[in-house]
Amino acid sequence: MNTETIDNIKMIAETAKEFAEKNIRPNIMEWDESQTFPKDLFHQLGEMGFMGIVVPEQYGGSGLGYHEYVAILDEISQVDPSIGLSVAAHNSLCTNHIYEFGNEEQRNKWLPQLASGKVIGAWGLTEHNTGSDSGGMSTTAVKDGDEWIINGAKNFITHAISGDIAVVMTRTGEIGAKNNSTAFVLEKGMPGFTSGKKENKLGMRASETAELIFDSVRVPDSHRLGEVGEGFKQAMKILDGGRISIAALSLGTARGAYKAALKYAKERHQFGKAIAEFQAINFMLADMATEIDAAELLIQRASTLKNAKQKMTKEGAMAKLYASEACVRISNNAVQIFGGYGYTKDFPAEKFYRDSKLCTIGEGTSEIQRMVIGRDITK
Repeated sequence: MNTETIDNIKMIAETAKEFAEKNIRPNIMEWDESQTFPKDLFHQLGEMGFMGIVVPEQYGGSGLGYHEYVAILDEISQVDPSIGLSVAAHNSLCTNHIYEFGNEEQRNKWLPQLASGKVIGAWGLTEHNTGSDSGGMSTTAVKDGDEWIINGAKNFITHAISGDIAVVMTRTGEIGAKNNSTAFVLEKGMPGFTSGKKENKLGMRASETAELIFDSVRVPDSHRLGEVGEGFKQAMKILDGGRISIAALSLGTARGAYKAALKYAKERHQFGKAIAEFQAINFMLADMATEIDAAELLIQRASTLKNAKQKMTKEGAMAKLYASEACVRISNNAVQIFGGYGYTKDFPAEKFYRDSKLCTIGEGTSEIQRMVIGRDITK
């Protein structure tokens, strides 16, 4: 990257940091304890240009690249990973799916609303009985004239209750058949389209997670994204970019935990000196700093390939796998450095610890990432 690009990324990151400190930090534990999804905050994020980061300006977006996207997620997630998670899901899943696979009419209809933050997006792939085996999903779409009738349910869906628009993968062929999935855009208010109970989660509690339920929902064919049977292929391409999102979320979470632990270790004194000076703590902090830098480099490599529209399936999976696993280790070590205080809600370590685990599960578990990497390096 040239100096101008680097300076621009730093400026965008500073803007995101200032916004997070002012509008997010004062509310972190209140939102966490009550599992409140602060929808109004996302309208503000839209005004900042953070809800359509990689969407071109012609569709109301910011027209930025993935390096800027990573910087924004990193800064927000250092303050509150659950808000970072919702920003990531809105941008990289629902909004990006419509941008990547929608026609001009569909892009012009939905993208400006999503990029403004006035409309919140959801994305439905995972189901109760399929999980990572999305090829066997039970949600079906059956053609009926100029409409499709959708039945089934999705679970663990971000913004399932508060979302206004959802991109949903359905089965339009037989189980196990090739090209058996098709994607549709559904709007809240369509008869039969509802949401289920909010999940009571370990972490990421301000990021809403619930079911999407479809009871004979009639969807116009004009809401179909791409060709019939392309849904699964579309979803896999969207998840390539989504892995960068979760890697960036992991990076911010890890950095937030590390910064809190480093500050505490410098301030906490035992036996006449700061605990950061003890080799056991000093080495722990050194490992944390090294893993953060390694994760960032993997993410930047994947982002560079994504910006260039080059294949980055392996590189994205590597970034997501390493960053998320490192995030859990770093957050765990942060609790250890805080000692007994790390186990209380009066200090930030315990929340980073709770939030970190989602990063190794969401948008493809660590095991799935290893499968993706393994297939690529042995083919």
